[in-house]
Amino acid sequence: MNCELISVGTEILLGDILNTNAQYLAKELAALGIGVLRQTTVGDNEGRLLDALDSAFGRCDTVILTGGLGPTPDDLTKETCAEYFGKKLLLDKESLEKIEAYFSARSIVPMPESNKKQALLPEDSLKLPNDNGTAPGCVMEKDGKRIIILPGPPKEMVPMFRDYVKPYLKKFTHSVILSHSIRTFGIGESYMSEQVADLLEGENPTLAPYAKSGEALLRITASAADEKEAEEKIGPVAEEIKRRLGNYIYGIDTPNIETAVFELLKSKGLTVAFAESCTGGLCAKRLTDIPGASDVIHCGVVSYSDEIKHRVLGVKKETLEQFTAVSGETAQEMARGVRLLSGADFGVSLTGYAGPGNEEEVGTIFIAVDGEKKTRLQKLVTCHRGENCRDYNRHVAASNAFNLLRLVISEND
Repeated sequence: MNCELISVGTEILLGDILNTNAQYLAKELAALGIGVLRQTTVGDNEGRLLDALDSAFGRCDTVILTGGLGPTPDDLTKETCAEYFGKKLLLDKESLEKIEAYFSARSIVPMPESNKKQALLPEDSLKLPNDNGTAPGCVMEKDGKRIIILPGPPKEMVPMFRDYVKPYLKKFTHSVILSHSIRTFGIGESYMSEQVADLLEGENPTLAPYAKSGEALLRITASAADEKEAEEKIGPVAEEIKRRLGNYIYGIDTPNIETAVFELLKSKGLTVAFAESCTGGLCAKRLTDIPGASDVIHCGVVSYSDEIKHRVLGVKKETLEQFTAVSGETAQEMARGVRLLSGADFGVSLTGYAGPGNEEEVGTIFIAVDGEKKTRLQKLVTCHRGENCRDYNRHVAASNAFNLLRLVISEND
């Protein structure tokens, strides 16, 4: 089976919302062994949507659409698709009752008349219940082709696809495509690729390198009759990569470096505290975005001023005067100070120039990790300058702080 995705909504074309639906669906379809030939975004316009459908079916047998199932006149996905397949729209009483109950439960009585249009479904279609909103989706089939219509809000679309569309599609597929991402830090994409150059030539599984902000990953992908066979193909390649890249690898299918550190701290019963200057609490924020972070983090201190560095964290005035606030000496005393202040096992500090500003200094950041046995210091120079440098420098600095903490914990084993 080949498939195309059509995202419907003028707000997507205008850049008012980020289209995460296409990314989610592309990954899910790839895992099912379904090829996605093209992704298209169309505004709320009947003529252009009909053209997009006609173009898509010239290349594939299945089109999945998201968006345009709302109650307003410009929500016309379902109506346009029914017209394309020559099907009438009929009132589905079960869907209408569910929509009415949805509004009643929220004390919105009577239900707005316009919402009744959401209960209209194309004749002979397969209804896809919406357990998280008002608009049901549907599947239409005609002459070996099929249209799958899903709501636009991700909180409605994702569970509808997972619970109803995925089981439906599985009967059309005879293989799976399985991928694992090996995530690395501190090695760089080019050097990482050199270390596994011969493995990049494989056909099944395939290996592809990718660069991220401050890190790199290798994605291993295998095609097989089932997931077990795909895992068997991937296994030996993954083991060889781990042997070659060693401690540069911080996780497999781990979403980010802070999650890897969280899991490491939790598994060892360790805790951390942060003293942040240039990152303004970003390390603490990224760690506390993870559920259960209270088990591993004691506190975070945003110490922008020299006075707070001295009075709260215990950085010596002589250190600040002699070496300045942005120095390895200050970073080390900040890390030690926040560890002693909090009672955590490790103190992590960051101080530097995030920018924009003095071009010679921007991107210079000192990171320190202080534990009972040792203090580790890293000088980071991002070379990222200019008016848009601040977010990048802060993000990369925080990621490097997490990685340095990961390495220190590993060294203590």
